[in-house]
Amino acid sequence: MLTPKSSRAGVRDSVLIFLKSEPFAQSLKKALETSGYRGTVVTTESLALTEAKANVPSLIILDRRSSSVATFRRMKMLTTVPIVAVQEGNIPCQDEESLQEYDQDIDLVVCGQSVRELVARVRAILRRREAGVESNTQYSAGNLRMDLNRHEVLVNGHAVNLTPKEFQILRQFLESPCRVFSRQEMLDRVWGEGYALEEHAVEVQIHSLRQKIEQNPASPTLLLTVRGVGYKLRA
Repeated sequence: MLTPKSSRAGVRDSVLIFLKSEPFAQSLKKALETSGYRGTVVTTESLALTEAKANVPSLIILDRRSSSVATFRRMKMLTTVPIVAVQEGNIPCQDEESLQEYDQDIDLVVCGQSVRELVARVRAILRRREAGVESNTQYSAGNLRMDLNRHEVLVNGHAVNLTPKEFQILRQFLESPCRVFSRQEMLDRVWGEGYALEEHAVEVQIHSLRQKIEQNPASPTLLLTVRGVGYKLRA
């Protein structure tokens, strides 16, 4: 059995599993526990919400067609918890549908993958999340401030509400000010390598970010476009 990792000594990362197929959910739970995580299977939205309130999970796995994402995100303690939407069977993910789901604060859409592949992706997400939790870094650029411990972004001293993807993208820019990121590189860094997403997904997130952090989004002074290449943050 693999040794479980956690940023909190003695506490294993927990995964809340809310899937319609109980056999698949139980198989996933068993595989996660073999990898050192604690899995909890629930069968209804009310049970999922009750469990999430009582024991805030490190990650949530739910059916791709579930309407519970918005409900989870309205709960303050779950706003930054990664959510993985799963579609069973051999039906491939459609790019346009996936883009819409990512815009709704889903962190990863998985279609037709085995339990083993899904667990590998969950482990990768939790490793990245652990690194962020353990970090004690603050970043700044002009009137923009980011505090990783508080998961907070301030503009002119006022908190702005970013989606998980917007936060991750902005963090990439703040960690490497003045560096030019191509759209594909940002996709790989934030969504992970190998995801079949169009570069348009990054453009949508950049547009949304500018609306929240720029004084004049139509004429940005922080998050700049480098024509023909990508984007960079002006330090």
